[in-house]
Amino acid sequence: MEFSVRRLAADAGTLFSRAVQFTEEKLGQAEKTELDAHLENLLGRAEATKHWTEKVMRQTEVVLQPNPNVRMEEFLYEKLDRKLPTRANNHELLGECMIDAGHEFGPGTAYGSALIKCGETEKQLGSAEKEFIHSSAINFLTPFRNFIEGDYKTISKERKLLQIKRLDLDAAKTRLKKARVADARSAAETELRIAQSEFDRQAEITRLLLEGISSTHAHHLRCLNDFVDAQAAYYAQCYQYMVNLQKQLGSFPATFCSNNNAPTASSSASISVAPPTLASAVTPALTPGQASPSLNELRSSSGPRKARVLYDYDAASSSELSLLADEVITVSSVPGMDSDWLMGERGHQKGKVPITYLELLN
Repeated sequence: MEFSVRRLAADAGTLFSRAVQFTEEKLGQAEKTELDAHLENLLGRAEATKHWTEKVMRQTEVVLQPNPNVRMEEFLYEKLDRKLPTRANNHELLGECMIDAGHEFGPGTAYGSALIKCGETEKQLGSAEKEFIHSSAINFLTPFRNFIEGDYKTISKERKLLQIKRLDLDAAKTRLKKARVADARSAAETELRIAQSEFDRQAEITRLLLEGISSTHAHHLRCLNDFVDAQAAYYAQCYQYMVNLQKQLGSFPATFCSNNNAPTASSSASISVAPPTLASAVTPALTPGQASPSLNELRSSSGPRKARVLYDYDAASSSELSLLADEVITVSSVPGMDSDWLMGERGHQKGKVPITYLELLN
């Protein structure tokens, strides 16, 4: 019991001396042992690494899951160590909606068939998105989170211990300065040597941990490469899905003419939906089997013909002609030209135009 009391008294005295030293330093009444420049630089680098790792991680989570409520739910399930319930994402929900609508209007109709095809593609996009999010979470977010919750916590713990050892060292220096009698001075010198030794050992431990930040950066760089690879694969997959969908929808304008008992040219043009123009100006290719008899007739003849433009088209080069939906231009076949293109004229303007964007007029 007596030993425990003495131990508690000693601990209380140590805490009190640390508090006094800390307070006097803040008030400018006591000197403070400064860390060497290399250690200070390492500490600053570790702080910056922690700050930006957290920020990049949070922003990546926003990109992968924009809905804050869902992010909070995922966080709670993770903390409770429970499996997150499977749910359809927005692309999949849209796909299901389109498919149901397509079956309602009839798969045999142009609109119903187009809705079903679009819905199937949206579901493919949803599946690709889930794979991308899963891959990014494992290969990118998890290593970042492990650093914050593991390595950096260890660094922070040792750094706090270094601060305590530094306060003990400076308190010992202060007691030595105040010692007047020989016995007190001898005891203070012994205490100072011990405090200096413990401080130096803790500084070395902290330095070794902080130098490991370079390895952390190298690991995070590999994770960043994995994330970029996953993004590239995801966007390439989505692009391919949309290009395939464009090709499937490319045959629908001709089908619309027989839908709803052959509507007039104006109503047909109004319901024809142009495929989206991609940055690479991909034009839906029309195979020879899909070419209309009038286009085949134009290729075999040498005279110009009038044609109605079905969709807007932005020229990808100076050799092409930009088009506006519903305008009428003159087209002709040029020997040696690609079978998917015709030569178009509008007043004094002339250039190549894609045949899939045209409807020949009698």
